[in-house]
Amino acid sequence: MAQTGANRAVASPGRRRKAAGIKNTSIPSTAPVKAPVREPSRKNKRKTEPKRDPAPKGMIAIRKRFRIFSIRSGMDMPFFFLLMILLVIGLVMLFSASYPNAYYLYDDSYFFIRSQAIWAVVGVIAMIFISYFDYHHLHKFAMPILALSYVLLVLVLFAPAVSGVHRWIFGFQPSELTKFAIVLSMAHLISINFNRMDKFRYGVLPYIIILGSTVGLLAMEPHISCAIIVIFLTAGMLFIGGVKLRWFAGALGLVGAALIYLVAFTDKFAYAMERVNGWLDPFNPPAGVDTWQTQNSLYAIGSGGLLGLGLGQSRQKYLYLPEPQNDFIFAIVCEELGLIGALIIVVLFALLVWRGIVISMRAKDKFGALLGIGLTAQVGIQVVLNIAVVTNTIPNTGISLPFFSYGGSSLVMLLAQMGVVLSISRTANLEKT
Repeated sequence: MAQTGANRAVASPGRRRKAAGIKNTSIPSTAPVKAPVREPSRKNKRKTEPKRDPAPKGMIAIRKRFRIFSIRSGMDMPFFFLLMILLVIGLVMLFSASYPNAYYLYDDSYFFIRSQAIWAVVGVIAMIFISYFDYHHLHKFAMPILALSYVLLVLVLFAPAVSGVHRWIFGFQPSELTKFAIVLSMAHLISINFNRMDKFRYGVLPYIIILGSTVGLLAMEPHISCAIIVIFLTAGMLFIGGVKLRWFAGALGLVGAALIYLVAFTDKFAYAMERVNGWLDPFNPPAGVDTWQTQNSLYAIGSGGLLGLGLGQSRQKYLYLPEPQNDFIFAIVCEELGLIGALIIVVLFALLVWRGIVISMRAKDKFGALLGIGLTAQVGIQVVLNIAVVTNTIPNTGISLPFFSYGGSSLVMLLAQMGVVLSISRTANLEKT
């Protein structure tokens, strides 16, 4: 019997689905309908959580600024660790080489190492602090620092002489600042005149004036070893800077001829000529030429052998080798650590110089590249010259071994300059770890 219109109107939805062949999956009307449980939104969740006091903006800025091991702004850790390894080895060897002399002269075996350790701490603090300093600001300080070095080189001439030379003023050697001033001023001038280095006015003249005046003041002390380092640094900076080779060779020839004339035909460097004569045959020197230091240096190196006598077991440091804590400390290194130990130290220095050059070559500007190469080259030049003197490969010129030889002003200046290299590494294109 057909349904009436009224019945169809009141037919339930379930009957309509059944008539259409659709299964009834709906919840029975008698069951209570539960509202879906919704997770609170992140926005509402944040509102319900207790608010934390945010760190002050100043503290956040300080953390970012002094994040030493950060990837983007961190210093180059291989270079830093090489420095620390060499510094620690240098302090250990300085104590081993110096305590007999310190006890004999000052009745205190720790006299030299105590002072050097204090200066090492000061130098490391200065190095880390300078590493955060933006080296680009050194552009505006280049000429003032060079002028300051000139003032100190003049003032030191009026200071009391020590062993016949004028090199210290209030315990500080102005020549240490001079090395840095030369590298900084050369990097500054070459970087701003890089595209005009093929012209005599910009590529040769200013550097000859700076070099000539600096060497002249050093000659008046006299301090020939520092003059040699300054000449090498200037030559290297000009070569990297792209000066014409004919001008480069001419300038070096002029400076070399001037030095040869001063040494061979004047009495200004008479002591240097005596050292040349003693260098030719240290065990049978001419009359009046003292080669005692070179002789005992060679004895120490020879007695060390392959593996050395052992740390602290040197015999030549017991008042045979004069001032073993200074320029001839590498002889004690060879005697106590042997050829193997000495070669390890040489390799560490080579790695330090190599890493410094890598950092400098990847600097983002010419000034940083030139400055980093110059400061790193200074360490390499001093190491090569010092070892050459100790082994009698070249005449005795009194050049200290970086991070090993006793001297507070030298150590602090070297570590501060390495801080500049680390500053360059913070912005260089390096993978930092």
